[in-house]
Amino acid sequence: MLDLTNQERAKAGCGPLRTNKSLTQAAEAHAADMVAEHYFAHDSLDGRNPFDRMKAAGFRGGAMAENIAVGYTSAAAVVQGWMNSEGHRANILNCTYTMIGIGYDSGQVKPEWGNGSWVQDFGG
Repeated sequence: MLDLTNQERAKAGCGPLRTNKSLTQAAEAHAADMVAEHYFAHDSLDGRNPFDRMKAAGFRGGAMAENIAVGYTSAAAVVQGWMNSEGHRANILNCTYTMIGIGYDSGQVKPEWGNGSWVQDFGG
């Protein structure tokens, strides 16, 4: 997923994202939480938003954003889905972001959505 995301950024003239331990921790935890608690949202059921989760994981950067998706069967499919969505595409192509955390859980959020919970947490 990182390579695919960076390929899209390169086409737009943005530098590559590098992984960040804190953002990865936040993204992995949110992907797992959505599966465990059977919801799909940026805000966790405990009321925390993406920025709360990233900060709680230790991220201290200024700019932050999040992409989430469910039901995609591959990284290529989910990145293409995000690139076809204005808001998600804007996050991927925002050159302010220099770091990323990626989370994936293969479990099922809801039967009608299929398996796979995907999260990208961006920071800059």
